[in-house]
Amino acid sequence: MLEVLLKGHDYKYEVAELIKMFTHDFKFIEHIEDFKVKETNEEKLEDKPLMINSLSLEGETLSSEIKYFRGGQVFFEYTEKNSLEVFGKIKTFSGKSINDLRERKLIKEDFEFLDKEDQMIAKKVCKETIKRSFYIALKKLYDAYVPWGILTGIRPVKVVHSLLSEGFNVSQIRENLNKNYFISDDKIDLCLNIAKKERTFIYPIDENKISLYVSIPFCPTRCLYCSFPSNSLADFGHLKSVYVDKLIEEIKAVSILIKNTGKQIETLYIGGGTPTTLSALEMDKLINALFMELDLSKILEFTVEAGRPDTITKEKLEVLKKHNVTRISINPQTMNDETLEKIGREHKVEDIKECFNLARKMGFNNINMDIILGLIDEDLEMVRNTLEEIKKLSPESLTVHTMAVKRASNLKINMDKYKSKLTHDQEVIKMIELSMKYAYDMGLKPYYMYRQKHMVGNLENIGYAKDGYECIYNIQVMEEKQSNYALGAGSISKFVYNDENRIERVENVKNVEHYIDRVEEMTQRKEKEVYRNVNKSS
Repeated sequence: MLEVLLKGHDYKYEVAELIKMFTHDFKFIEHIEDFKVKETNEEKLEDKPLMINSLSLEGETLSSEIKYFRGGQVFFEYTEKNSLEVFGKIKTFSGKSINDLRERKLIKEDFEFLDKEDQMIAKKVCKETIKRSFYIALKKLYDAYVPWGILTGIRPVKVVHSLLSEGFNVSQIRENLNKNYFISDDKIDLCLNIAKKERTFIYPIDENKISLYVSIPFCPTRCLYCSFPSNSLADFGHLKSVYVDKLIEEIKAVSILIKNTGKQIETLYIGGGTPTTLSALEMDKLINALFMELDLSKILEFTVEAGRPDTITKEKLEVLKKHNVTRISINPQTMNDETLEKIGREHKVEDIKECFNLARKMGFNNINMDIILGLIDEDLEMVRNTLEEIKKLSPESLTVHTMAVKRASNLKINMDKYKSKLTHDQEVIKMIELSMKYAYDMGLKPYYMYRQKHMVGNLENIGYAKDGYECIYNIQVMEEKQSNYALGAGSISKFVYNDENRIERVENVKNVEHYIDRVEEMTQRKEKEVYRNVNKSS
């Protein structure tokens, strides 16, 4: 058990998230007297501790003190005053310039007189310095693969975008990511390649453009690893029709909001759950309403997750084709029948192939496929088989997910049963490398990426696509430079205010029955957020 004492700051959450990348066997303690080893004189300790008395940050020295004992204890004392003094000298960090504070040292008492933005920047410097200290110590204690260094957030490429926007060149960005975040060279390469690809879609930023998401929270069955809002057809299928009616009510209300604020929908995405759990008639009714109520004449992309082959029929694909859906996903997750059964899918690999080929025959020329690495009992050769089968189908894009053990999933709930069946980190690393090789062999290049908490191997999810087939919706949602209006149960709207470097999230209730009863409240939540900020700027 690793015991951790923090003193002089309240960044427990940030420290905890970093430690979890090395070990989950730790706890925080409140007083130094709680240490089993009370003697802090390193010469008197049987196992000599590592002492770090200073750290370098942008060429300046930040005084701090960290002591850890190989016996499994950490004592870290950090003085806020020191962090603020060095903050006053820093020219840049994380792409943010502090021009008016370059020549001035700050002491703790000055902090409250800073404006809100500079206070946030000062705190960011403090947190990153603390995390660097812990990273150095933890690397000595644990033999863990932590390729993303101190980054615990889900959007590493955002850091690269910030630096590029500040005018940093590639070599400067490499140095920054390596020195300040301890990111490995191969992950830096990945971030740079993706950022270069994404910028053609993101910039110049147009505040009037938005993306629209529509949630269909039903599935034939709930997959073992799933934590998304999804309701099995056996238990909730009788609500589909009334759900579509209520969803159309929300569409009508949001259409007025969009018109009144002069927004233009750039991309439309129907996801879930599994949207193709709707019948052909229900899907037709929903899409007709979208085009009737909203101005979709300028959308660049219309995606529908066809998802699972046990929900796909010729009639449903005909509806999608009729409404000019430009991109669909047929998501196998694995091309091994034994794994499909273990994760709770009631279809076979042959069903996946048949659905894919049917969609091709019907003229769908932009098909994505999702796979998950690290599924229970899968090894490298099974992943190779999955990739070989997908290579034969030749989709326009492939999204490679690394297994994440999410709190709301049945996998997490029954972890005692499955713990021994999860893939070891080193094996997943090989799987990631193999999937990248196959993607390149298929002419697919990485175009977006994100991370999740509790991912096996501290790795990432990568979207690959042929040139010209990148999913614009995925890029915009991931990099958060464009507002996303989200409709339906379990969806979360994100309102982006680029000029304030601020994002506000507005959630819809997850429970389908609650959504049906409270749909008017869902639209009022969005209206409140939008009009509050429109009035503020006018």
